[in-house]
Amino acid sequence: MTGYPDRVKAPEEIEVKIAAESAAILRARLRGNGFRITRPRVFERNITLDDEERSLKGSSVLLRVRVAGKLITCTWKGKEIHGGAHKRREEREFHVDNLEECLALFRGLGYAPSFRYEKYRTEYARQGEPGHATLDETPIGVFMELEGPVRWIDRTAKQLGFSRDDYILLSYGRLYEHWCESHGVESRNMSFGAVPSPRIG
Repeated sequence: MTGYPDRVKAPEEIEVKIAAESAAILRARLRGNGFRITRPRVFERNITLDDEERSLKGSSVLLRVRVAGKLITCTWKGKEIHGGAHKRREEREFHVDNLEECLALFRGLGYAPSFRYEKYRTEYARQGEPGHATLDETPIGVFMELEGPVRWIDRTAKQLGFSRDDYILLSYGRLYEHWCESHGVESRNMSFGAVPSPRIG
């Protein structure tokens, strides 16, 4: 006996993204359906990490450090569990108090920053419900994330005027790659002021 459990039940993240016409319209829909702000609008810096071979990205695994105000969160997301209209994957995360030391530790393990993306996020919830909604303002548009049990996601999306046809299962990194391809620009970091203007003609 080592005193450590042989197996800990994996926490599972279930979510979808939905593109919104504007932040103002989405805020109004959320308020009109009883959602209240649980975490005020905050600027986020997200840093994804990978090795030189980009093996994590190639395996559809995410290692990320997020800075939101004074909160620094390290997140690992496992491979997506395929099947169904919702994005499902194992998720592990913890908080740290020193960004540079955190990045230095991962660098020592062979993982360095590979992609950075920014957004403003506001979190919403309805009292007594098992899921939550986020309003994400990004350099490539406004998105809502619904996270919670499958039935809650579908019911809430319908109440807000959306359907499964509106669900997006891609990460922000993949969305940005597609945005760059469709606008004919080079994919770099998804940062405010750094996202290139589309080529014309």
